[in-house]
Amino acid sequence: MNFSYRVPIVVFLLSVVLISPIFISALYAGNNVLGEVELVGTSKVENTAGVWVDGQYVGYLGELKGSKKLLLLPGAHEITVRQGGFLDFNVKVTAQAGEKQSIDVKMEKDTRVELPRITAQIRLDVKPNRAAVFVDGVYEGHIAEFEGVGRAMLIAPGKHKITISLPGYQNFETEIELVARQKSVIKTDLVKGGPVEGPALAPPQ
Repeated sequence: MNFSYRVPIVVFLLSVVLISPIFISALYAGNNVLGEVELVGTSKVENTAGVWVDGQYVGYLGELKGSKKLLLLPGAHEITVRQGGFLDFNVKVTAQAGEKQSIDVKMEKDTRVELPRITAQIRLDVKPNRAAVFVDGVYEGHIAEFEGVGRAMLIAPGKHKITISLPGYQNFETEIELVARQKSVIKTDLVKGGPVEGPALAPPQ
């Protein structure tokens, strides 16, 4: 059977869905085919930032280790790390079969961003709490950052499209309209069975 990939494949050790037998064998053979890329953050800003590989979301930086470490097909790849209020961190890497490389990630403040003076609040109660949250297509963080007592996502009043996404699960999407200082709750359990790749990288706002 021939396989044609339009987007690069990012393989986690526990993910075998839609991966050819060649790659499955490689995983159990001590990863002699794939190259590992370790992203190293120095603060919470980096470790909670979203990561895209060749334009496809793969998770937030702090979780890409252990059973979820970043394994790439050999060859050239472009990695983007994005966090709200910060400039994108972009780096090009060349993955080598069976080799590991580490990249230090340092985010810099985007001085062009002005936070709203008046906000509304959205409290998130979503499982799995690794899932990413996008507001009007812009990455805001992952669920664990905004759940729990006294924690919420602050956004400008008005109408917004909320998307919650995690590779391997179906996207959850909803529209919400908030007035100043209003508090709202989004509660849902993501349904398994979505695409193995996350949402595409949107142009920076």
